[in-house]
Amino acid sequence: GVVEACLLHMLKRRAAGFLRTDKVAALFTKVGKTCAIAGDVCKKVQELQQQVESRKNQPNGQEPLKRQGSTTSKTPVLTPQAIKHIWVRTALIERVLDKIVQYIVDNCSKYYEKEALLADPVCGPILASLLVGPCALEYTKLKTADHYWTDPSADELVQRHRIHGTHGRQDSPSKRPALGIRKRHSSGSTSEDRFAASAREYVESLHQNSRTHLLYGKNNVLVQPKDDLEAIPGYLSLHQSADSLTLKWTPNQLMNGTLGDSE
Repeated sequence: GVVEACLLHMLKRRAAGFLRTDKVAALFTKVGKTCAIAGDVCKKVQELQQQVESRKNQPNGQEPLKRQGSTTSKTPVLTPQAIKHIWVRTALIERVLDKIVQYIVDNCSKYYEKEALLADPVCGPILASLLVGPCALEYTKLKTADHYWTDPSADELVQRHRIHGTHGRQDSPSKRPALGIRKRHSSGSTSEDRFAASAREYVESLHQNSRTHLLYGKNNVLVQPKDDLEAIPGYLSLHQSADSLTLKWTPNQLMNGTLGDSE
């Protein structure tokens, strides 16, 4: 959406098309006449749009039968948001969006007014350069609605980063000690399960996941819990969720699983 807004900024009426409501489509089509890469994207988008239209025209009962007959469907399932931005999205997935934008910047006088963003001698090349990174990625596995189930589990994160923690699975509760803590007072299995769940959630929160973004992290941050105790080094991290910011600090001993009998 942001890339589209940049592409549409002060676009000439001739380039946008007088009667076309989809100005991005008009721009890509016009650029595709002289740029082979953009022309290939136009062909792919037209194929996708035809497949989406044919899917819409199918009776309601035929699609489930088709899915049962084959495990993989050739017709892609596109969300309304993906269809809305299908031109930029297709160019991004094909990893050529940066080249198309660079071509538009190099030939900006054909498509844009003098005050346009892409016609600016600084902002235009910067936008094309910023798109090099996203276009270097492989978009073969996009996150789906069930990405909460496909994200790495806490168990896998613990093994990757060699942080002692519970696996948090009911079928294997004793693979590793719960963050190396020896509990002096046992308060029953309910509290242990609750602690295991919180430990697993914390290990997940140390890394990027679908629910929480790690904004900042720094090790060896000293915290003094009491006036008569020495300062303890630990890991300080700032996390952002959908509705809040959370500041967390954990002693290094707890992170390394070497807490032992300490308070």
